[in-house]
Amino acid sequence: MDPARAEALLGFLALADRLKTVERRGRVVLPGGGTRRETSAEHSWHLALLALLLHREVAAEIDLGRALAMIAVHDLVEIEAGDTYAYDPAACATQAEREAAAAAIVFGGLPPDLGTWLRGLWEEFEAGTSPEARFAMGCDRLQGFLQNTLSDGLAWKEHGVRRADTAGRMDPARAVDPVLAQLIERLYDRARAGGMLPE
Repeated sequence: MDPARAEALLGFLALADRLKTVERRGRVVLPGGGTRRETSAEHSWHLALLALLLHREVAAEIDLGRALAMIAVHDLVEIEAGDTYAYDPAACATQAEREAAAAAIVFGGLPPDLGTWLRGLWEEFEAGTSPEARFAMGCDRLQGFLQNTLSDGLAWKEHGVRRADTAGRMDPARAVDPVLAQLIERLYDRARAGGMLPE
């Protein structure tokens, strides 16, 4: 490997390591009680596991390697742009612009062939232009919803999120496949029973 390519790869991996420090609004319940914020890296790992478990359950033929590749890169832009809370309308209004600028920085430090490839995966995920991208998006939203139910809806409660507020986010995930719809509905039932998500 060319030394400059090796340095670019190591530099990118060092940058990607910063995803471990990007905090999301979802909470992780600690073994001794209490909570802390979930990081985007933890979210990505949990999302990858979810996709691994579900890819054979859905009706569409899913290229798991491609779906996992999108999952691995889908939140890297948050290193520069930060996490955008799904229920913050002002932040969501500027998200696409902020993340596109961040993508130029994050993927721009790689050798051109790799930078173009990873940016293409990120763009495919964002656009939902393939069965794998739609599956990954559905799993992404399912993971975030699951994380909220695991922490007794703490982030929802902190931000005054109601069930109706979640429809715009969760309905596209439900539409991906009946299996995702069934799992999401079961989580809604848990949220309702636990008083986590007011009507």
